[in-house]
Amino acid sequence: MTRPAVERVLHGLVDLHCHSGPNPLPRAFDHVQAAKDGERLGMRAFLAKSHHHNTVMDLLAMGDRLAGVSTAVYGGIALNNQVGGINPHAVEMCLRMGGRCVWFPTISSSAHVAHHKSGGGFPKPTIPLTTTQVDVRGPDGALIPEVGQVIEVIAESGALLSAGHMAPDDIREVFTAARDTGVRRLVVSHPNFVIGSDPAQCRDFIELGAYIEHETSMYDSEVAQARGGPEMLMDWIERIGPEHTVLASDLGQVGRPMPVDSFVRVGSALLDLGLPEKDLRQMVRVNPSYLLGLDD
Repeated sequence: MTRPAVERVLHGLVDLHCHSGPNPLPRAFDHVQAAKDGERLGMRAFLAKSHHHNTVMDLLAMGDRLAGVSTAVYGGIALNNQVGGINPHAVEMCLRMGGRCVWFPTISSSAHVAHHKSGGGFPKPTIPLTTTQVDVRGPDGALIPEVGQVIEVIAESGALLSAGHMAPDDIREVFTAARDTGVRRLVVSHPNFVIGSDPAQCRDFIELGAYIEHETSMYDSEVAQARGGPEMLMDWIERIGPEHTVLASDLGQVGRPMPVDSFVRVGSALLDLGLPEKDLRQMVRVNPSYLLGLDD
């Protein structure tokens, strides 16, 4: 499919996973630059993610620069050790200042630490950092009380709860508690990377109300560390269904492409494999718009 035709299908997309800066890890662009570049595709919005800090504060400080940019930018907080781990007070501040997402532990999760035994699994940060494991369970195997407190704040605000990089058993426990508390928006990112989840487990997560997010960067021929071709992504979509799938970029790292270009390449490849245009729109526009609460 020609690039203009793909761009037409992708127009108005929402990216739930953009690693724009500032950040302790080297970034190719900041939140404002990402938003301006998103205008090329009429990008409706994106979610700025940091493993280390509350990105809402970045966006408030960049308000003057973001004024007039048609792509909206939202922030959130990842519950790694840099924010105190499972910290309901930090979550409360983030969401009540406009945050839209809480990522449960990513680089501090047991699954991430086990997957990257030799280190953090990322480029060297620009400042010295210590990362320690953050657990959602206590010695008795039950979820710690702070998990429930965080979930209550998420439910109150209607925000998105992301599984971060937790292991499948932890995701199931946290998502079950979240559903029972009234959380309506749940997402699992890159299930076949770090998390180590298969389609059968993901269908269980869907039963709890979750969407399954795949990253274009992991199927993009222009990304050196891509973990599979578009055929692998197409197989996941067919197994899970486009109504439960989200495509996001997971881009912003130095040396990698802009999110817009990655969406175009991967979107084009999926359409060439026979994915209907309406299904691609569902995964890049309809589903992520719901998860960010853009039409509430």
